[in-house]
This record gives sequence, C-alpha cells and structure tokens, in this order.
Amino acid sequence: MPFLPYPLARPFLFGLDPEQAHELTLGALARLQNTPAQCLWAASRVDDPLELAGLRFPNRVGLAAGLDKNGRCIDGLGAMGFGFIEVGTVTPKAQPGSAKPRMFRLPQQQALINRLGFNNEGLNAFLAHVRRAHSFRAHGGIVGLNIGKNAATPIENAVDDYLLGLQAVAPHADYVTVNISSPNTRNLRALQSDEALDALLAALAERRDALAATLERRVPMFLKIAPDLDEAQIALIAATLQRHGMDGVIATNTTIARDAVQGLPHADEAGGLSGAPVFEASNRVIRALRQALGPAFPIIGVGGVLSGADARAKIEAGADLVQIYTGLIYRGPAIVAEAAAAIAGMARG
Repeated sequence: MPFLPYPLARPFLFGLDPEQAHELTLGALARLQNTPAQCLWAASRVDDPLELAGLRFPNRVGLAAGLDKNGRCIDGLGAMGFGFIEVGTVTPKAQPGSAKPRMFRLPQQQALINRLGFNNEGLNAFLAHVRRAHSFRAHGGIVGLNIGKNAATPIENAVDDYLLGLQAVAPHADYVTVNISSPNTRNLRALQSDEALDALLAALAERRDALAATLERRVPMFLKIAPDLDEAQIALIAATLQRHGMDGVIATNTTIARDAVQGLPHADEAGGLSGAPVFEASNRVIRALRQALGPAFPIIGVGGVLSGADARAKIEAGADLVQIYTGLIYRGPAIVAEAAAAIAGMARG
C-alpha cells in the first residue's frame, strides 16, 4: 500500500489474495496521486536520458504493461521515479477476463502466475483515464499504451481489433505496444507465426502511416513477444519487424514454462509465469534479437528484474531500456531508483 513504507506494507498485502492486494494498492494510488499524500511514496527520478525511437526517455527504467491495465494510476506510479510508464493491455470492448482466482504468488522464487485474460474496462474508459493523467508527462515522462484483442474475437479477425486499438490510442500515446504474446487469450500467440505476423504488422504499419498525416507525428510502434520462442522463430520475428518498419520490440512477456518452479505451491496453475524464473529466458531472447536486428534497433528488456544487477544484465544482453512489474510487487518502489542508478550511463551490450 503506498501510504505505508513498503517493508511494513508488504506483510499485510501478502496476507491478502494477490488480486485483492493489487486492486487495493491501485485504488489507493488512484485516489492519492496528484495530492499532497503523493509525497509518501514519491522518489526523485534518476537522470539518465536516452533518445530512442524518436523519443527522449528521462531514464531507462519503465513500468511494464499489465500492472495498470486501465491507465488509472499513471501519475501515481510515475512518481516512483520511472522514466516511462506502459499501461494496458486494453481491448476494444470491456471484458471481465478469466474466472477468479487468477493470480498466484510463488514467493520462494519471487514469481507470480497470472491468467487474468486481458480484464479491462475497454477503450473508452481507458482513454478517459489516460487523458486525466498530467503530472508525469509534464515532467518529461513517456507513456506507452498497450493494445490487444478481445477474447471473443476470432483469431482470424484479430487484425480488426488491433486496428481499432491503434486508431483509438495513437493520438494519446507516446508509443503504442502491440501485445501478441499473452498466454491467457486463446490462440493469441499464434499471431507470432510467419504469415499471421506478416499480415498483422502490414495492416498496422499502413494504418500508422495514415494516422501520421492526421496527427502530424509518427507514433512509434513496438511489438511485445514471448520468451517461449526458439532461435528460428526469433529470427523470423526480427526480419518481419524490420520489413514492416516497426520501431522496436519488447522482450519478453510471461512464460508458460514451469521448470524453475516445479513442486512449489501453485506451480501447476495455468497462466503466465513472471518474476525471477523468466530472467534467463528473457535475456536469451534479447541476445538473439540484438544479433538478428543489429546495433541500432530499439529493444526493451523485461522479465525478472528484481535488483539493480538484474537491470544491468538486461542492458548487457542488448536491451536499450528495461521494464519492471513483478519486481515492484516483491521489492516495492525502491527498486525503481536502484535499477535506474545501476544502469545510468551504461553502454549497451
């Protein structure tokens, strides 16, 4: 809870159902952001600016999508010292997501399993929240908006949902992320395959270019991919990203692998595993992407960042920026400054 020092708040929060704790914390942040109470969790931002994809990031540590699905807490979360905040995943229509319970802690491995299933309030509510955020951007923060498809939309019609999402969020986004890698929407990861990805990115690139004329700016577009990819799949994705002029890639989402958590309570729950067990898998994908994409293509590294050393390893693997999600839950806001300070001024690996 943001109104208590995190080491004191964590035992209380970890005594609650994970999703209940999550909603309680976001609710408090939403109510208290941009009030005098924000000083209770606000931290000075580490100054480590980086120009990437036509944007100036004030530092290289961001919040990954999924924590604030509805964009309610951009200013409150941004006050923790992040250089950029990514919110969503948002789908065109509101949807409840999977049946509860659908979040599980694995504290022995500093991990989470979730099968939330893109639960969100839909585009209209999402954009209303994004438009209300002001202080984070006023101080140079970058906001990414993450789009996906509705569960009820057949996979063969997925492009339609992504085009609706891009059209709606582009005017309000510093960058847009196309999420095709959640394991919790049926068949979604099939969009990472050759023909499906080619068709999706071709359609999105055409719409982005059309929007650029209207908006008088070209909104950078990133693709978020899974850690459960082999070398051939990574090479194919890299070539497709370049062919369609994508602006960057986010590596990676959660994993469906369970090798690192076998035998632990909740290890057999369906869903995506995040936190420390994804660290090496994410780094493997980052290294392969950097080799395939060359030195200049933007890569955001995410997966298992629970310390400053973990953030450094992401940069050494080839990432330009890093994102945190599960680390924030286990470590609290202090991890933001720790990670940003650890990578300040580093050259990419």
